[in-house]
Amino acid sequence: MKLSKWTYLIILSVIWGTSFILIKKALIGLDPYQLGALRTVLTGLFLFIVGFKTIKTIKKADWKWIVISGFLGSFIPAFFFAIAETEIDSAVVSVLNSLVPLNTILMGMAVFKITSTKRQVFGVVIGFIGTALLILKGAELNPHQNYLFAGFIIASTLMYAANVNIIKRYLQDVKPLTIAVGNYVPIVIPGLIVLFFTGFFSAEAFSQPEFRMSILYVAILSLFGTAIAKVLFFKLVQMSTPVFASSVTYIMPIVALTWGLLDGESFSIIQIVASAIILIGVYLANKKKQQIKSKY
Repeated sequence: MKLSKWTYLIILSVIWGTSFILIKKALIGLDPYQLGALRTVLTGLFLFIVGFKTIKTIKKADWKWIVISGFLGSFIPAFFFAIAETEIDSAVVSVLNSLVPLNTILMGMAVFKITSTKRQVFGVVIGFIGTALLILKGAELNPHQNYLFAGFIIASTLMYAANVNIIKRYLQDVKPLTIAVGNYVPIVIPGLIVLFFTGFFSAEAFSQPEFRMSILYVAILSLFGTAIAKVLFFKLVQMSTPVFASSVTYIMPIVALTWGLLDGESFSIIQIVASAIILIGVYLANKKKQQIKSKY
């Protein structure tokens, strides 16, 4: 079980860590609203192709939480991340996303009455310190970026934290693929409406080479970074704890910073040290004494 959940964690970290550079590249030919909407629609199509039949297995009582999960964990963040990356480097956005585990613990305790051990809290704090170092260094290396747009990422981390707790608390017995497919039932149509009103389907838009290339980036992002990754993530939530699952956001910045370096973004020794601190935080947040049994 331990090997399995850590394998899921690493795979998700690589996939989602790569998502930020894909968003950055897609924004060359698309505006953030087109990107968010197209990502939603394509992901929905991919999921419907492989799992549409699973919708009928969803119980009536579960639909409320699946719909809420779809908007909090998929629809709104898809737009918020795209908007944020119009002003902030992809690597910095990935770092800000590391607030998810901290918010998961705080929200789990305050709203969902889910307890966490002192070791978990300490590990999250250590990871958050590493995240703060990355943010400060990123701001120093990129003084002209508008960090007010970080608010979109912070808001998304709160939604992600609520989503992971909802899945663990109310959808524990629903299969991961079923949750993922169900999430997109209520949000695909709104995504199509946004695409229509942003001029996405115009002949002029499709005549631009950058536009067509951006669609390819979003397609890759939708298939791997959203559709496949969501199924893996929901499985990870069910087989571990909300804190462990959300700690994927601690490793993602390391992957994202590597892609940023290859794309010409700045990277420093301090950021390497901060990344190491983050990994220590992940370890501490998820290391439990043998006698402590999971409440899940």
